[in-house]
Amino acid sequence: MTEQQVESVPTAEHHEGGFRPMQELSRDTSIGGPHYGELIEQVRGLMDRVRLSAPTDDVALDAIALLKELNGKLDEAVVDEWSAPTWRRHDLPSRGNITLPPFWVDRASPEGVHARITFRTFHLGGNGAAHGGHIALGFDDLLGMTAAVYAKQVTRTASLTVDYRSITPLNTELQVHAWVERQEGRKVYVRATLKDGERLCAEAHGLFIVLKPGQA
Repeated sequence: MTEQQVESVPTAEHHEGGFRPMQELSRDTSIGGPHYGELIEQVRGLMDRVRLSAPTDDVALDAIALLKELNGKLDEAVVDEWSAPTWRRHDLPSRGNITLPPFWVDRASPEGVHARITFRTFHLGGNGAAHGGHIALGFDDLLGMTAAVYAKQVTRTASLTVDYRSITPLNTELQVHAWVERQEGRKVYVRATLKDGERLCAEAHGLFIVLKPGQA
């Protein structure tokens, strides 16, 4: 499921479908502090290295000790989802969301969304190509954003189909273009392409549902 709202509100207040209401969109980039982006980048670097690491037992034990210490430090910083920087840091790739492949949105309007996305070593599927599941994850978030911007309301993924047309390379900035084909009541039909220059890597189409007030 894709959350397209980016402003935190107290947990006692209403969250439509578990998402933040569209009208509470925020560009506050202070949450998490000035070094939050570097923290995210270092974690992504760790994920890349672990994806292809084959450590000796001594190296593994040293790394485990360091990770336990780090997790202990981060335990002190854990907050609820409405207070976390995730989804809210528009100055960072993927709005600061570590679970998504990093992307930058260049334009987002009712006419569509244009973004640049990079699948890193962590997203490896095999033989130097990005894993199809990570490609679908990127599509899901960007298609959901497209539907929400078009409808100006909270949306939730109903279906998503991805057609893989050619190899999607790693560590290469790729272009995503997503747009709404039509809206029928609460149903928003969206399409998108993923390209490496002029070469089509994948395309997707999805159905997103505009939530009713209070709907989960």
